[in-house]
Amino acid sequence: GIVTHVTDGDTLWVRPAGQKDTVEIRLLGIDAPEGCQAFGPQAKRALAARVLRQPVTVVTAGQDDYRRTLARVRHGNQDIGAWLVREGHAWSTNYKGRPGRYDRLEDLARRERLGLWSGPQAMEPRHFRRSHGRCV
Repeated sequence: GIVTHVTDGDTLWVRPAGQKDTVEIRLLGIDAPEGCQAFGPQAKRALAARVLRQPVTVVTAGQDDYRRTLARVRHGNQDIGAWLVREGHAWSTNYKGRPGRYDRLEDLARRERLGLWSGPQAMEPRHFRRSHGRCV
């Protein structure tokens, strides 16, 4: 399909090939800063610059609590979730204490102080939401 809109650093809309309606996609395995959180706007801009109006391949894996389709998205040969984490635009998410799919890429971005790791106060979005609520 084609990416028609980027909501934030880990959510985008795709129009499947040959269809009129778009599908809201939440990138699986990552968590980007909230839009009102430090580095949130930069994460959104990075994702938009990479995939907006571009063809992508979507591999779905269910839905989240907000009824968004959970999926891995590829642009050409590149996993977009991996790219976002490696460039310092998102965290790799862990599940029930198990390492996330992109943990090693996050470690590299941290060591190289890329993106959100360039400053001292990077706060995981789940902690930000607990403290400040969701962005309006």
